[in-house]
Amino acid sequence: MKLTTHSMCRLVKSEDLNHHGTLFAGKTAMWVVEAGFIAAASLTHPENIVCINVHGMLFKKPVRNGQIIRLESKVVLASKTRLVSYVRVLDNATEAACMDGFLSFVHVDLQGKPMPHGIVLDYTDPEDAALLEKAKVLK
Repeated sequence: MKLTTHSMCRLVKSEDLNHHGTLFAGKTAMWVVEAGFIAAASLTHPENIVCINVHGMLFKKPVRNGQIIRLESKVVLASKTRLVSYVRVLDNATEAACMDGFLSFVHVDLQGKPMPHGIVLDYTDPEDAALLEKAKVLK
């Protein structure tokens, strides 16, 4: 299966800001988990996906009130029951990277028990192969 990038945009509003007047990390985390979930759930069914780890979010530049950001997500690793999504946040106007990170999801049955998903990813893009190598070392 080819790696597919999913995109969603957000307008940063005053209620999304921290005490420094920049995008609050907690709000960013909520949006990043949602974006990662969308990538994982698109390969199976939403009811079968559970987030188990946010491996970190590296902020590269502040995001200010009124900016439109784009969250791009894709699944970069598929093991037996685990799916790892990579999410990056870009300034929609300039394409400048604002943040990125990895999240792990588990494919579960309706009782919440891990269940194999059978997904096999095809790594034809060198960037995707590099993301796979980074995802392999995440615990």
